[in-house]
Amino acid sequence: MPSPLGDKIRTLRKEKKLSLEQLAELTDSSKSYIWELENKDDPKPSAEKIGKIATVLEVTTEFLLSDSTSSPDEEVIDEAFFRKYKTMSEPDKKKIRKIIDAWEDE
Repeated sequence: MPSPLGDKIRTLRKEKKLSLEQLAELTDSSKSYIWELENKDDPKPSAEKIGKIATVLEVTTEFLLSDSTSSPDEEVIDEAFFRKYKTMSEPDKKKIRKIIDAWEDE
């Protein structure tokens, strides 16, 4: 029986229309590793792997590891965005800020 972690990974992967192979490639994992996370009763992923999976699935590691929520709420999605924003290059951050400024001008 899959764990809550496995259920969340599978659900989010399918929502993003990613195959096991695609998620594995994007997270520097193997297809069998992702399959085990999704299907094993008590997976024990490393913090690094969970971080990479959360980034690709656009959620937080805390959301993936919690037992309480089956789908991410706005706060989780915002937190994942801000974490991604923090790792962007300065030119990319400038582009994002310009887009936001353009919306404010409308």
